[in-house]
Amino acid sequence: MTSPSDAVVLIGPMGAGKTSIGKKVARALSLPFFDTDAAVVRDHGPIDQLFVERGEAQFRAAERAAVVEGLASGGVVSLGGGAVLNPETRADLAGHRVVLLTVSPRVVAGRVRDSNRPLLQGGDDAIERWTAIFEERRPVYEELADITFDTSTGPLQDVVDALVAWVRGGNDQEDPK
Repeated sequence: MTSPSDAVVLIGPMGAGKTSIGKKVARALSLPFFDTDAAVVRDHGPIDQLFVERGEAQFRAAERAAVVEGLASGGVVSLGGGAVLNPETRADLAGHRVVLLTVSPRVVAGRVRDSNRPLLQGGDDAIERWTAIFEERRPVYEELADITFDTSTGPLQDVVDALVAWVRGGNDQEDPK
């Protein structure tokens, strides 16, 4: 169904469900699942610790290496929210099916509450910071995406089912970009 040169890549803001949905989509399609954040943790330790000890630039370099590994492995690949900021990553996505998962700030509040996500730390309002980050990255996400699914309402399984149908060629589930 898909080869390393044709991965299904999930992009979008933190808390949109890329990992949860990605695992289920991979299972439904009998494909491997690769999560770039998990790969960074596997190779470098906790992301929040990496940010504190080595800075965001070192995290982004580790993230880029994880993206290269994930895209080479094929299957379903979940990218960290900021991975698309790297121009090489954006160029690499051209040969893959790219799915944007979105979520409303109202819904993401419950998903990232008490989170140790480095970009949401400090200050008073994590959701305000999340919204600012999402709005800043949204044009890049939308430019890269072949299709968009919102995870704000209904069971996530509905998104999984629609995404699987899209991958299999039933594009009537959502309107492609």
